Amino acid sequence: MATSKEYLNFILEQLSLIDGISHRQMMGEYIIYLHGRIAAYLCDSRLLIKPVPSAVRLMPDAVYEPPYEGAKDMLLCENVDDKEFLKELFEAIYDELPKPKEKKK
Repeated sequence: MATSKEYLNFILEQLSLIDGISHRQMMGEYIIYLHGRIAAYLCDSRLLIKPVPSAVRLMPDAVYEPPYEGAKDMLLCENVDDKEFLKELFEAIYDELPKPKEKKK
């Protein structure tokens, strides 16, 4: 089931305290970027965070789920109603997120 525009807008509002957030639609789902780095996916109306060490530390009880069949597991963020927590989480994970791959010329 694809993520609705309403859920996307809700999550973007929850992330509004964070500079550098952008998103891109992909096959009915969304990729959430932080200063150009992939930080999270919105899949099936779930916010899934890259499982970098800082995210694991801040969400020690989080469930690991794949965003789609065959994908690597990510951390399910169930605390989406807490803007301050999301700000802390995204700021903590930024330095550990992989840098975008160089585009071939």
